[in-house]
Amino acid sequence: MNAPWPAAAFDHARAIEQIGARWDDDIVGQLSRYIAVPAKSPMFDPQWAEHGHIETVVRQAADWVLAQKVPGLTLEIVRLPGRTPVIFFEVAATRSAPAQSVQRQPTVLMYGHLDKQPEFDGWRSDLGPWSARYEGGKLYGRGGADDGYAVYASIAALEALKSQSVPHPRIVGLIETSEESGSPDLPAYVHALKDRLGEVALVICLDSGAGNYDQLWLTTSLRGNVTGTLKVEVLTEGVHSGDASGVVPSSFRIMRQLLDRLEDSASGHLLPPQFHCEVPPERLQQARVTAQILGDELFKRFPWAHHDCEGSTRLTLPVSSDPLQALLGRTWRPTLSVTGAQGLPAIGDAGNVLRPYTAFKLSLRLPPLVDAASAVRSLKALLEDNAPYQAKVTFEGGAGATGWNAPSTAPWFEQALQSASQAFFGASCATIGQGGTIPLMNMLSQSFPKAQMMVCGVLGPKSNAHGPNEFLHVPYAKKLTASVAHVIAQMPA
Repeated sequence: MNAPWPAAAFDHARAIEQIGARWDDDIVGQLSRYIAVPAKSPMFDPQWAEHGHIETVVRQAADWVLAQKVPGLTLEIVRLPGRTPVIFFEVAATRSAPAQSVQRQPTVLMYGHLDKQPEFDGWRSDLGPWSARYEGGKLYGRGGADDGYAVYASIAALEALKSQSVPHPRIVGLIETSEESGSPDLPAYVHALKDRLGEVALVICLDSGAGNYDQLWLTTSLRGNVTGTLKVEVLTEGVHSGDASGVVPSSFRIMRQLLDRLEDSASGHLLPPQFHCEVPPERLQQARVTAQILGDELFKRFPWAHHDCEGSTRLTLPVSSDPLQALLGRTWRPTLSVTGAQGLPAIGDAGNVLRPYTAFKLSLRLPPLVDAASAVRSLKALLEDNAPYQAKVTFEGGAGATGWNAPSTAPWFEQALQSASQAFFGASCATIGQGGTIPLMNMLSQSFPKAQMMVCGVLGPKSNAHGPNEFLHVPYAKKLTASVAHVIAQMPA
């Protein structure tokens, strides 16, 4: 690649004014429509095709994109049999390129998703997952921030470039609808669209988070994930607890023993060494800088249950009160969460019965460099082999997504990020690892090892993706949209 196009070619003040107006006049309304549709990911809605909600949000987004009449843009809803659909759009390059085929031109890939997590409970009384509410610059509702805004922000960034006649490279967009299920359909689409994706030199993924709302944040790593259902069965039906306890082992106690194989319950430390990896020196140094920037904000971003009488001081203690260790704990160390349970009646329905089984949905977050397929096999063997009391123990539905560690940052990309953050936030760009998983990133890194990765997003403090009261911080989203346009403008030829 040659030198980037000069920054002076892109008027920052004009761009943020135009993008801000686009958000206020149109995108917030479009996202409010999107939030109203319960387009849950296939893992949470196995009858997604019959229900039609995913089809609705795909159609809404596709129709809106086409209605903008972006010069040179073409769009297709691509469908493979038995899989959730994707939106694929393409915008031809407007700057001089070497004599090479379209597929060989340096290409920007813009990524997002439209499927959503389920409702969850605990929403504020005047909020709900499927009813948008806009107040104080925050758009509340399920999926707006994770990640329905991505396709709308991507097009707004392109419009800002087009309106100023800023030369840009070839751009393609891939908007999927199975990300919240671990992107099981995405590999087939990446394979089917490989020739049309072209020579990806820059990936812009808007599905990540921010350490604060004061500067641009670049995600440098993502944890992987293994999920599955661990079930312990001791009886074929429930029996009187007074009659059976002391003779029949409790399925819950056996479950505790099995989890003790995996986790030190006193500290949360994962015991098997195969689930750990060394933190690369560069990431450790970046974490030190980020810990200094965020400090106690790393803890204040969470809705702790135990406060003082004014509710202003956090009394519940985090796993570690050291910001650096807390940051590493959520980005480079494995952790176990129980995200669901079966076999446990609601408290109001709980009689004196020794239950026949206990089942837990497990989520094992993996460090970025640990292979998920190997972890699935190891976890299944660890939990199922040599079951206490020879109980029937199964770990089913084990699915994994390997994490991701960003490639080295090219000088042009570093300069573009820093100048964008200064232009639109008045502060330096910062880096952060994320504890979540975006399956596409590892896939793209393997397919396009030389590509730069702009992984960022609007999921800042208290935005609470996947939980109640999820919100999109609109002022931050406007600046992020403008930053995307700036980086594209700076991409070398």
